[in-house]
Amino acid sequence: MQLTRPTQLCNHIRGFLIYGAGDTAAALILGQFSWLRLLGMALVGGLLYSTEVPAYFRWLDARVPSRPDGSQLRKTGRAALTLLYFNPLWIARHYVFLALFGGAAKTLSLAILPLAGRSFLLSAPVSLAANYYIQNCVATSRRFVASAVFSGVMAVIYALSVAWL
Repeated sequence: MQLTRPTQLCNHIRGFLIYGAGDTAAALILGQFSWLRLLGMALVGGLLYSTEVPAYFRWLDARVPSRPDGSQLRKTGRAALTLLYFNPLWIARHYVFLALFGGAAKTLSLAILPLAGRSFLLSAPVSLAANYYIQNCVATSRRFVASAVFSGVMAVIYALSVAWL
């Protein structure tokens, strides 16, 4: 299934708005708001994530087609493959973007990898459940939006956990 150009443009706009809004909410909670971070993360969401995430979802649909009457193993496998896509290296890359656009590039080191690993493990149960729903209950054309909204909510949850703990 090939995305049409209008759908791609809509995904770029949605990625720009959703990722920008989710990260901005998290930054405001942490007292780390900056216009550069807002613009940078919105561009990452609107250009990079809005391209690569739907491409992965298309790949997943081709390898493990979504079927309403599919087996529980197939449905869980789709969720697990999505969880593996958003792995610790993906999370580390996201942290690099946050540091670059948040003015903390000097703090970047390989120590980001264990942090990304812990974030992945701690969020895995919630992410698996959310991705199960997204991959098996949400229409193909809406999966990127649902995934982006979930990512935005998770950014706010991470910010709240830092602020509260």
